[in-house]
Amino acid sequence: MLRFLLVRIASAIPVLLILSIVTFAIIQAPPGDYADYIRSQLINQSGASFAQADEQARAYRIAHGLDQPMVIQYFTWIKGIVTQGDFGYSMFYNKPVADVVGERLPRTLLLALVCHILASLLGIGFGIWAATRQYSWIDSLLSGISFLGMTVPRFLMALIIVYLLVFQLNVSEIGSFFSPQYGGAPWSWAKFVDLVKHVWPVVAIATFGGLAYNMRVMRGNLLDTLNAQYVETARAKGLSGGAVVMRHAVPNALHPLVMYQGVVLPYMLTGEIETAIIFSLPTVGPAIVGSMAVGDVYVTATFMMVLSATLIVGNIIADMLLAMLDPRVRAYGGA
Repeated sequence: MLRFLLVRIASAIPVLLILSIVTFAIIQAPPGDYADYIRSQLINQSGASFAQADEQARAYRIAHGLDQPMVIQYFTWIKGIVTQGDFGYSMFYNKPVADVVGERLPRTLLLALVCHILASLLGIGFGIWAATRQYSWIDSLLSGISFLGMTVPRFLMALIIVYLLVFQLNVSEIGSFFSPQYGGAPWSWAKFVDLVKHVWPVVAIATFGGLAYNMRVMRGNLLDTLNAQYVETARAKGLSGGAVVMRHAVPNALHPLVMYQGVVLPYMLTGEIETAIIFSLPTVGPAIVGSMAVGDVYVTATFMMVLSATLIVGNIIADMLLAMLDPRVRAYGGA
């Protein structure tokens, strides 16, 4: 198993390098940079003339290496990451990029993991429930919920919930994790309840899409598995219906869902990012949008690399889970 893991990690390194090149090139492709943002701010807010603002923007560009070719900027960025763990300096937040990431990424990953766990448990459970009651009203209801979860855009659900909370229920505390009285308070049950009150829309929306996919795939695979010959043999031997389903059919029906774990974490992250932007939560989503708007390239590139790394890590985890679940994968992968 260790060899299996090392092979997967070794193969992921060149992929991550290629992704870093593509990501940096795409971010740098649009015209303009942070110096242009500074120039517009000086003109619009400080009343500076265009010549004065342009001169300061040019000086800022030279001082921070923004006048260098894109290739030089990329290798400077990568060299700092590899040799010093330095992801660059955020011009907009006026602090190292590592600090910006460190402030926002943990809470984003925690939200994504909570959504993933809920979506997996509920989706698989509902999928088994629907498959074992095929064509019943329960199956029809759960299939309808699955269809809605896979077709309705998450940002639209977020906008609807924001409208209901703000304009119908008069909720004013939107865009934060805690109420003012709990902001710097130590952890307690009351603070945890307050956190849940603030983040439940994000968790519910991101969970809904993953739940719908898990339920749909689990139902379809379990129906196919229940018609397999070995399941009929298990029934003929006198095993109870529950034992046939849970001990023989479900483990084999889980294989596609295990492989889905390779993309589920980035999927949950993007779901959290979309809804967090609507709710203005201080997580990765608003930081990416804000940094792209002002040309803060190192923040944007680092966050995009983090999302790419979660996809790679997710695929490695999926390979490991599938190898533990299926001995044929271990034999083929040399584990």
